[in-house]
Amino acid sequence: MNTVLILRVLSVLLLLVAGFMVAPIIVALFYAEYEMVAAFLVPIAVVVPLTTVYLFATRRQRGGLSTKSGFLLVTMSWLAAAAIGSVPFVVSGWIPSVTDAFFETMSGFTTTGATILTDIEALPASLLFWRSLTHWLGGMGIIVLTVAILPLLGVGGYQIMKAEAPGPSVDRLTPKITQTAKILWFIYLGLTVLETALLMVGGLSLYDALTHTFGTLATGGFSPRAASVGHYESPFVQVVITVFMLAAGVNFILYYRLLLGRFRVISQNTEVRVYLLVFVAATVAIAFALHGRAYDGVGESLRYAGFQAASILTTTGYATADFAQWPAFAQALLFALMFVGGSAGSTGGGIKVVRIVTVIKQGFNEMRYLVHPSGVFAIRLNGQVIRKDIVYSIAGFVFLYLMLLVITTIVVATGGNDIVTSFTTALATLGNIGPGFGRIGPVENYAFFQDYIKWYLGLIMMVGRLEIYTVLVLLTPGFWRE
Repeated sequence: MNTVLILRVLSVLLLLVAGFMVAPIIVALFYAEYEMVAAFLVPIAVVVPLTTVYLFATRRQRGGLSTKSGFLLVTMSWLAAAAIGSVPFVVSGWIPSVTDAFFETMSGFTTTGATILTDIEALPASLLFWRSLTHWLGGMGIIVLTVAILPLLGVGGYQIMKAEAPGPSVDRLTPKITQTAKILWFIYLGLTVLETALLMVGGLSLYDALTHTFGTLATGGFSPRAASVGHYESPFVQVVITVFMLAAGVNFILYYRLLLGRFRVISQNTEVRVYLLVFVAATVAIAFALHGRAYDGVGESLRYAGFQAASILTTTGYATADFAQWPAFAQALLFALMFVGGSAGSTGGGIKVVRIVTVIKQGFNEMRYLVHPSGVFAIRLNGQVIRKDIVYSIAGFVFLYLMLLVITTIVVATGGNDIVTSFTTALATLGNIGPGFGRIGPVENYAFFQDYIKWYLGLIMMVGRLEIYTVLVLLTPGFWRE
């Protein structure tokens, strides 16, 4: 492994994270939170000189990164970003515990949305802005952003983007992977501007519109309001955020193809069709359970059901109501959606729709083999046959996902937590969802967990965000052999 190149790319990433801290400094000055400026200047003052000196000293280094180097770099990058990003919380004194600050920041970057804060609105606006901004940076991927500027370093970016990008495979939109990274980020930025503008039309301030847009498009769920989106009691705002949560759960590569005029790509995409079908079916079923029980009108029931279904399906975690008080059938459907997640190539977490579809189709194929042992049955997605190696990779992923759910449930239960809380905590953190059931319901938080559980859950959030293989491969003895 080329340690020098790994550290060079890591230096650029930390410079980017430090550079984005200028945004909350501007917010602090605007809201006259002058004492907060120093909290953001401290990490900047540490990161910028050290990384700049290292980049200058190794400026003659060129070359590509191996697959092993890509896995190691990505894992190190997310750990380093969470560590640096947590400094303002600690320095400001608003989250003095290093454990809590790291948990909150890792939850932000991984777009999980799990929080240890008990009084969110007591925090300074600039700190809450940074908290939401970590969502936006982690949504499309801090590594993808770094890859977009890697030509300046003379480093190839495909291996590291492949190690971070969600989904079974990485599609190149253009021959150059750096150009692909730029296109994805421009689409992400365009959707950010559009949603922010619509939320401002709905009556939100620029600050509130931006922070909720960050949480929506990153499918993160952090809100500067204790009541989340429910604080605004605006049907228009709820509908806008519902639409953009669904949009964020779609493979971003499809948006690029739509911009090129390839409109049939949506109707031909198996994953999108299943994704939308699951959303519509869940919304109608939940609305049926809510109508006449939680809400009187059909329209109101559909709006609340649609918002929460989109929030859980895409692993965003926003809430407009305490769904823990909804009828058991509605809660059961939301619980089922926690296993699904968004599409591959989206900002959503979870198992991903394409993997679930593939595993189900493989299951039916196995039953066909029992009836016709000599038959040849292929799995098709988007009209194309899926290679066996991808099917095996997906099957392995699903197995590891379920295994980690069991292990995490046991770890959380060691803290004396009930089985509902323990299992949904595992689901909510590994799937990057945020809220769950039991003691981590939509109006609760993660503050009550012991420190060792918080550290473990912080790492599990990263494992889930990086699609399991990227992190777990580092734990295999063969990885470290030359």
